[in-house]
Amino acid sequence: MVSGTSGGTSVQDGTTATPAPGGARRDSRLALVGSTIAVLLLAAAFSLPHLLDWDVATRASRSAVDEPLITPLHGWWDPKLLGPGTLPAIALAVLGWVWLPGWCRRASWSRLLVVGYVLSLAWCLSLALVDGTSGLSRVLGSSDEYLPTARAVTDVGALLHEYVARIPYSAAPENWPTHVAGHPPLMLLFFVGLVHLGLGGDLAAGLVVTVVGASLPVAALVALRALGAQDAARRAAPFLLLSPVAVFVAVSADAVIGTVMAWGIACLALAGAAAARGAAVRVHLGWSLLAGLLLGCGVMMSYGMPLMGLVALAVLVAAGSWRPLVPTALAALAVVLGFALAGFSWWQAYPVLTDRYWDGIAADRPAWYWTWGDLACLVVITGLLVPAGLAVALGRVRGGARGLLRRGAGVPQEVRVLVLLSLSTLLVVALADASRMSKAETERIWVPFVPWLTVAVALLPTRWLRVGLAVQLICTLAVQQLLYTSW
Repeated sequence: MVSGTSGGTSVQDGTTATPAPGGARRDSRLALVGSTIAVLLLAAAFSLPHLLDWDVATRASRSAVDEPLITPLHGWWDPKLLGPGTLPAIALAVLGWVWLPGWCRRASWSRLLVVGYVLSLAWCLSLALVDGTSGLSRVLGSSDEYLPTARAVTDVGALLHEYVARIPYSAAPENWPTHVAGHPPLMLLFFVGLVHLGLGGDLAAGLVVTVVGASLPVAALVALRALGAQDAARRAAPFLLLSPVAVFVAVSADAVIGTVMAWGIACLALAGAAAARGAAVRVHLGWSLLAGLLLGCGVMMSYGMPLMGLVALAVLVAAGSWRPLVPTALAALAVVLGFALAGFSWWQAYPVLTDRYWDGIAADRPAWYWTWGDLACLVVITGLLVPAGLAVALGRVRGGARGLLRRGAGVPQEVRVLVLLSLSTLLVVALADASRMSKAETERIWVPFVPWLTVAVALLPTRWLRVGLAVQLICTLAVQQLLYTSW
């Protein structure tokens, strides 16, 4: 089997042929443009509000803390000399830079997944523990989060029936706190389940969220291999496993949402691959139903997750089979309708949430800044090499979109997979940003999209990867060590 990587040709044994000089130069130019735009975006988003005294923070943010926020992040300047997790995080960064890329190319696939998960978990925990155990507990214990509400739930049926009525501000004092109101009930029910299992303490719940969220990059690797992009998965693995998003995975329920969706996408990739190669119906049907259940659960955790349907369609295009579409859609719909029968209707709740959003914090967040300030947050949690990879992906579309949509049309399968996954996710981000329902604090909101954007780094010329990984690791450590991040 022959498949393509960035400007070269990758063969089945994992070796990579010398890329065509013209293609490598073109990709390098595109990568330079993408990374330069990202740097300029970061510089503008972090500096202009402070230099020009723009008031872009919310009333709630201004009243909640004494420290000035480091816009566009929801946090402030708080350098830590040495925390419990500092030395482990530095050690993992050095190990990741020196050893990980070569090992990812050589390791057996099962070992890559297992060791990769352990490394991802260690990276998340060490970064969180820079602030001590409070790095795992302080956010989830906040009154705006799920845990305090989950501890008070005694009747799930009643909760579902009254859920929509308690979203508006006018329902005070019975209205839901910010994060509960801002999501469908399955996210709250996840924490209700932890409480009933005896894992409802702030620290215990933080550990569970981290253990779950650490599998997010592993799901992306599984999807890539299923779609015929194993070599690309190995190239992208260091950037997925040691991503800057780990700073926010260990403290955010959005990591759970992203993980559920990621495994749903991975199961859909397995279904599409099985159908494309003519496997028994029970095989691709089983994967399709599991994918639909997971994707449906994701929709019942976040109002933004239906947009991930675009990524699901990209997976089926990349796989070359539409047979999983109907069973997956029906399984996802079954989850949504099941909640409706139990008392909560997604389509009734969303307009009510929109009213609450615009009655509250949204009105105090200027769209003229956050439309692009949100994208600066995205760069922080993905790393600078991801915009470079996305620029190369866009260049591949310009070079021949028709070949990307049809398997076997002259575009190497690995290139098709990387371009389809990364650019469909970029479109999802653009739609979410344009909706104006994601203004500010998006360093946590973007978490579910990060792995599917990060796969684009596998399109970059090899000489970009070594330096890019070092920059990614240094910037991640700097964010954790120098800033107090609220998420």
